[in-house]
Amino acid sequence: MPDPDHARSLWDAEAATFDDEPDHGLGDHETRDAWRALLLSVLPPAPARIADLGCGTGTLAVLLAAEGYAVDGLDVSPEMVARARAKAAAARVPVRARVGDANAPGLDPASYDVVLSRHVLWAMDDPPDALGRWVDLLRPGGRLVLIEGSWSTGAGITRQEAAALVLGTGRHAEVLPLPEPVYWGKAITDDRYLVVSRS
Repeated sequence: MPDPDHARSLWDAEAATFDDEPDHGLGDHETRDAWRALLLSVLPPAPARIADLGCGTGTLAVLLAAEGYAVDGLDVSPEMVARARAKAAAARVPVRARVGDANAPGLDPASYDVVLSRHVLWAMDDPPDALGRWVDLLRPGGRLVLIEGSWSTGAGITRQEAAALVLGTGRHAEVLPLPEPVYWGKAITDDRYLVVSRS
């Protein structure tokens, strides 16, 4: 099993420069607007409650809180969580961000309308088990929104594998390819996509 202290140290070290990637910091207004429109198109209306697992520096959590959602962010890295809290404070939006492991979130079961994760499922110790715990967080009728990719480096998870994991929980899975450069701040050659499961 991966060492959680190693993962924490790794992501703590990445925190200072994490937002330099256009899709991480959403500093460009076109990229930010594209993500806002995409997410709002697959989420239930605000003020739905969202668990953002592996929230990183809180960019998506803050984006969605500004739209009226109630967002709880969770990340293994204290440095990432500190930046998420600072970002929420600067934007004057109520995001509850805390340190925790997305493998076993430790959040209240059946208490969320949405479980959101971005580039997290592929890195779980046991993705089927982790996904099962994520599903347990959902209220009846809740939905999963998973942003994932199969990268040219060989890391990640294919869209077929991600969909199969969701189907394995007994839920529907809809895959939306995301090849457009506006989401990433550049043209991409790997396969990036969103999986949404509404029931």
